[in-house]
Amino acid sequence: MKPKGAAVQNNPHTTLITPDAPVASETHGGRAKCLQRLVRLELPVPRTVALSFDQVRRIADGDIPAIAAILEQFDATALLCVRPSSEDPDWGGPGAVLNIGMNDARYVDLSETMGAEAAAALYLRFVQSYAIHVARLDADVFDDIEADGRDGLRQTLHAYEDETDEEFPQDRGEQLVAVLRSMARAWDGTSARLLRQAKGAPADAGLGLVIQEMIPGVGQGECGSGVLQLVDITTGLPQITGRYLSQSQGRDALGEGVAALYLEKDPRGQSLEDVAPQAFADLKAHAALMRRKLREEMQVEFVIENGKVHILDGVRVQRSARAAMRIAVGLAEDGIIPQQEAVMRIDPHALNELLHRQVHPDADRDVLATGIAASPGAATGRIVFTATEAQASASRGEPCILVRRETAPEDVRGMHAAVAVLTEKGGMTSHAAVIGRGLGLPCIVGASEIRFQTKKKQLIAPDGRVFKTGDILTIDGSSGQVLAGQPAMLEAALDDCFQTLMGWADVERDIAIRANADTPADAQAARNFQAEGIGLCRTEHMFFDPGRLIVMREMIFAQTSAGRAAVLERLLPMQRDDFVQLFRIMEGQPVCIRLFDPPLHEFLPTTRSGQRELAEALDLPVSDVERRVDAMSEYNPMLGLRGVRLGITVPEIYDMQARAIFEATLEASKKGAPVVPEVMIPLVSAKREVELIKTRVDSVAAAVSAEHGQEFEYRLGVMVETPRACLRAEEIAPHVSFLSFGTNDLTQMTYGLSRDDAGRFMSAYVRQDVFSEDPFHVLDADGVGELLKLGSERGRSARPDVTLSVCGEHGGNPESIALCRDLGFDYVSCSPFRVPVARLAAAQLAISSKLGG
Repeated sequence: MKPKGAAVQNNPHTTLITPDAPVASETHGGRAKCLQRLVRLELPVPRTVALSFDQVRRIADGDIPAIAAILEQFDATALLCVRPSSEDPDWGGPGAVLNIGMNDARYVDLSETMGAEAAAALYLRFVQSYAIHVARLDADVFDDIEADGRDGLRQTLHAYEDETDEEFPQDRGEQLVAVLRSMARAWDGTSARLLRQAKGAPADAGLGLVIQEMIPGVGQGECGSGVLQLVDITTGLPQITGRYLSQSQGRDALGEGVAALYLEKDPRGQSLEDVAPQAFADLKAHAALMRRKLREEMQVEFVIENGKVHILDGVRVQRSARAAMRIAVGLAEDGIIPQQEAVMRIDPHALNELLHRQVHPDADRDVLATGIAASPGAATGRIVFTATEAQASASRGEPCILVRRETAPEDVRGMHAAVAVLTEKGGMTSHAAVIGRGLGLPCIVGASEIRFQTKKKQLIAPDGRVFKTGDILTIDGSSGQVLAGQPAMLEAALDDCFQTLMGWADVERDIAIRANADTPADAQAARNFQAEGIGLCRTEHMFFDPGRLIVMREMIFAQTSAGRAAVLERLLPMQRDDFVQLFRIMEGQPVCIRLFDPPLHEFLPTTRSGQRELAEALDLPVSDVERRVDAMSEYNPMLGLRGVRLGITVPEIYDMQARAIFEATLEASKKGAPVVPEVMIPLVSAKREVELIKTRVDSVAAAVSAEHGQEFEYRLGVMVETPRACLRAEEIAPHVSFLSFGTNDLTQMTYGLSRDDAGRFMSAYVRQDVFSEDPFHVLDADGVGELLKLGSERGRSARPDVTLSVCGEHGGNPESIALCRDLGFDYVSCSPFRVPVARLAAAQLAISSKLGG
């Protein structure tokens, strides 16, 4: 004779959860698997049967399993509940149905043991839940019923019968079949599928169901339900949190406005520890055991029956990025998980929440519009519309947000003064985005839903609200949301826990991480984030300071080589001081300085008023200034007279910069480790360009060495940002020490796509699968990546010891780092505030490689 329930115990699709039952997350869902783990820990889990994904699909198709065999697993008088069990809890599922088996007879029996009112509450709850979720009645059928208890139950049963023309089902098996069928079909509903898709679930994601014996949570003695966890979900710090509600079921304690009890003793009111101290002690012990054995911080869903604890479920605690980091580090420090696993548990992208202030997750958001989240973090300030206004605001100590249609190099000083930037145009690698990330400045670009009326100095939101100079906005550069007002903020969290995790990551990492830094402040941020040097210093940003800009403009208007050189002599000490500061801050670490790159027209005013001011400053007729501006304008300046082309045709600029670098090298080397600067030639596309610039740079180096009577070393390299430079790397490499791939411009030129204008249509392209990702955000492995592969292979074939790197914005992107690492690059360089992201991503790649993943 078969043992009772053998048909269930031996069936992989409908199985009693025991320590060795055939249950897996991939077949029965995460809840079923977690319950099995709790059973193995001998925790007080009510008897539970799990239905597999395949079984639930068959139920949805009308193929009902052997209900009698399932019911045999439970006491004949036990009430049951059914809960969803998807593979990933975030994918959701239909709501739980409680108290299955409640009927007129059970109401009478329970009235004698727990009291008529408590029994009526259980029955009433089940009838309403069954009516809405199973019989698909409108909830408003019961709106007119104000009574509760026995009167409420009687009225609810009458309302059900009137609406369905049949009595409420009394058979437990019939009730269970209806609930199972309803939940199975709900999973395949249109709204449920769309919600899963939004959360990244595959189209064929399965649903399991668990049928569990109900512990009522109402009745004599201390009864109730609640949840408990051992950490704060926002900070990750040890703290018993959760809620408990006497005489309740399921997740009633979490309802809005519910007068739930505290868990620990609390001077503000009664607690579970006060009313049931032994149950509270048992709960803490159970949670600690789950943490240790399941190697995770868990939220414990529990019910108390006359002072006795039952564990209904355990789920991974929801957490912020900072809490996730602290939890992972805490588990590793307690010896529960290895340090490598702690490193692997943190999403590198999520580090942005730690490095910057964020809008508090519980804050109310008055969202005006959404743009492209170009630089993470959040900041609140009064809006200003010019760089000058931003500087004035900063001088008064008033935080401000710089609002521009799009930023240009002359706005950099205003960006330094602002706490955030908002632009109408632009994409992930537009000027505002790149500089914003470099400064660690929250930035939203491409906010085209807002009407920018910069002449009137006002913004018009999509809902018609008008914001003028001085009005307060909040920029959430992590989500791309423009918010009205000043929501509560969460401060950055670069604490000992962060440093510990990053230290573990650095032990594993096998590719170096440098920072793009243009100013002493950038360099200091790079050092603070433990970058291994500067991979890109864009010298042109040093010229936009007002005191230097006028000198730069004088040089542009000089008519002869000697005249240009004479003006540049005045810029020389300024550049030299800049480089001395950078070298001293980096304390002997490598500093790669890119020679002047942008077209000269960027330094000239474009407005009539600006041109009149320049004419006055230079003591020239306005007509001369206008003619010069017109003569220097280009149809496509990004493909015009810039970079190495400018260095060859106006060589005085590079001569001055090389001298400034080498004189700064000698000055900074007087104290501390010798400096070995790296001089980088931008926008190279031909070997002869390198030969010409190398000759001049070597000549300046020899002159500086002779003048000071002191030898020094330096390395010369090129920025590979044209497709031709990749293809001809075999010719170029023998003349240089390093090839640094500038993937921003390389992506532009490979696609024939302006990075500043791509934001207008990129989301539509990604949405329609033209591109899987924005190629300015994630490096295009198939196209641009192929050029990197060709360039690196050909470069190393001609010079095996040539250093390879990426210094575009992709250098801080985890997916892009993987490609660079696979190609054998020596380092990647990114904005200072993305250095920790890159360090962690590189460590995870190295760990995965060691593990064969």
